[in-house]
Amino acid sequence: MRGLVAERFGTDRRVTRLDRLTGGSKKGVYRLALDDGTTAVLYRWSPAENFWPAPPPTVPDDPFTDASGADLFAASHAALTAAGVRVPRLLLLDRTRRHVDADVALVEDAGGRTLEAVVADEPDAVALARFRDELRRMRCATSDSWGRVGDLAAGTAPQARRTEDVVADRASVHLAAAAERDGRIAAAADRIAAHLRGLRAAVRPRRRFSLVHGELGPDHVLVTAAGEPVLIDIEGLAYFDAEWEHAWLAMRFGDAYRVLRPDGLDPARLALFEYAQALSLVEGPLRIAATDFPDRQWMLDLAEHHIGRALAAL
Repeated sequence: MRGLVAERFGTDRRVTRLDRLTGGSKKGVYRLALDDGTTAVLYRWSPAENFWPAPPPTVPDDPFTDASGADLFAASHAALTAAGVRVPRLLLLDRTRRHVDADVALVEDAGGRTLEAVVADEPDAVALARFRDELRRMRCATSDSWGRVGDLAAGTAPQARRTEDVVADRASVHLAAAAERDGRIAAAADRIAAHLRGLRAAVRPRRRFSLVHGELGPDHVLVTAAGEPVLIDIEGLAYFDAEWEHAWLAMRFGDAYRVLRPDGLDPARLALFEYAQALSLVEGPLRIAATDFPDRQWMLDLAEHHIGRALAAL
């Protein structure tokens, strides 16, 4: 750590405190306090920091599977910065492992208060309207190709299928995996599959795609002391359908989503994506709850909520 800090801040700076921050389940997130009173945040990508077990077999062109790593972070940070979206300033990215036994990044410490906490205290917070403007910038950043920005930059993003087919197939995989862990899902599996097919059949093709975070909730947005919303956990950034983002936003923001809702979303596409995400939020939490994740009960409660959503739609 000493060498990493010296490379960015100079040899006269020392780390006086290192605190692990909550929330990271795929990378380690730490706040560094320096002897001059300043702070920075360290991201560390390492198998030891990733609590998620291997995903079930999934569709090969799913852009939202296993979105973690320094390369994806770097590409996503560059794309959001180019779109005018506020992210923590990148201070240093080191993939050489000269100083730490993992890929790491040092970024601006944007503070510890999330948009979730701000909105809980002040439902009509100015930061929420500013976040709406950030979402508009992301929606205006478009591409005629879809996929994770890092894969598109590397020329490795598959383009053979329509996004709605990828989502429907992804949901079918999550259904099969969830049915192995929950008897209620197993008993309703045929009806759930039929419901998925009906939702997919109602969606028309699309040829233009927007920047999406992938799993954007109020805990993925920090608010600075100046009231600026700052996006974090950006490794899954992709060009995809805006409805994917807004299905997450509506679910995660609840009543506050009324401030964020844009015009022009496709209701059929939104319905498919909302249901697919419910199945994902059954399968994923049940899978991670079977590991040594520190807050297992939280994952079980999350899965239980979305089991209710999945069954209520039938």
